[in-house]
Amino acid sequence: MKIAVLADIHANYPALLEVAEHLQGWGPDLVFVAGDTVNRGPRPAECLRLVQEKVRNEGWKVIRGNHEDYVIVHSQDDAPREGPLFDLFYYSYWTYEKLGCDTTDLEGLPEEFSQTVANDGEFRGVHASMRGNRRGIYPEMADSTLKKLIAPPPAVLAVGHTHRPLVRKIDETLVVNAGSVGLPFDGNHRAAYAQIQSSNGDWTAKIIRLPYDIAQTKQDYVETGFVDDAGPLARLIRLELEHSLSQLYQWMNRYMDLVLAGEISVAAAADEYLQNPLIKPYW
Repeated sequence: MKIAVLADIHANYPALLEVAEHLQGWGPDLVFVAGDTVNRGPRPAECLRLVQEKVRNEGWKVIRGNHEDYVIVHSQDDAPREGPLFDLFYYSYWTYEKLGCDTTDLEGLPEEFSQTVANDGEFRGVHASMRGNRRGIYPEMADSTLKKLIAPPPAVLAVGHTHRPLVRKIDETLVVNAGSVGLPFDGNHRAAYAQIQSSNGDWTAKIIRLPYDIAQTKQDYVETGFVDDAGPLARLIRLELEHSLSQLYQWMNRYMDLVLAGEISVAAAADEYLQNPLIKPYW
């Protein structure tokens, strides 16, 4: 059994195209997309359409990530349309508009995928961990912590969310974080996905890294209006792409409470952060 795991595409269409082409050469029996197909990037509609086409024609399996949830929120009757909270998530509102203000397809996505492979046990996929789609699995975590995040343990648990790849055996479970197709946070610009194989109860995995047309993605940030129209934090997302390191996390640690307290605007906090961004790993 050959399984490909893609995660955290984040509306990066050139990266998705490169990975999809590579899959044609490898020929997996199953392709699993572990959420965050859209949002936090410039081409959400194009990425969603391509993944949906693969679902229809090639049987890809797709679940919902936290960024799908962020977009879905904007369809609710009581969703804010002004104020600090709206400003904080304006880039997901931009995505909502790019998807035609229709979240029906996103809402229909499940939060978990499971398939039992004959003689080899259960392959299970979630976005972040078994504790929720924002509780991530990181390489520096101790085995004792990971055990709590994967329970009840399958033969294989495949995840994404953290944008940092990991392959580790915890007791009888192979834990695979596929990293990120479109927005890696491990300092490596190349798109990442996981190749997992089973044979007679033995599961193995490796992370594949692929160069892609990142210059086109940078141009997409401009051509789609993402940088200019998706709110102040769009500039931090572009910085994430350029350095392959998380910036929104750092920014929120510095400014989230101040913004919600009304002590500084999102725009002013973004300007201040960009004068002294943290361009190094935070772990």
